[in-house]
Amino acid sequence: MKKEEVPQDKSNLESANFKELCYAVDENGEYTTVNSSGWDPKTIALNKAIEDINERVEDAKQRVLNNQTSPIEYYMEFHKMDLQILASYVGLWKWRVKRHFNQKVFNKLSKKVLQKYADVFDVSIDQLKNIELHGN
Repeated sequence: MKKEEVPQDKSNLESANFKELCYAVDENGEYTTVNSSGWDPKTIALNKAIEDINERVEDAKQRVLNNQTSPIEYYMEFHKMDLQILASYVGLWKWRVKRHFNQKVFNKLSKKVLQKYADVFDVSIDQLKNIELHGN
């Protein structure tokens, strides 16, 4: 793509005063970098991804409030993590973290294990146990 053809469409990046760095060919045929404020297809895809994440967070929140899962699943979704990433951060096997999604198992977790989760999610143990205390 030529330097003057780099898209400058309105995007979420623009409202935050960010520019995306793109590579383009200048008038001499050399590669150069150009700032782009956005590109409509990319903006649409990004907005859809953010919408999907927000739906998963809200779904997890409702399952916690209905005692169908533990707050760990909510915080994992809220922080845009998956099971593997969360397990690596808390230093536990994936199957153990998934087991902690069970409300009965979660209620029996030691303070030490709860603190690991609280540290990863940057919340207190009280906030971890009660998502209604989490100001999001």
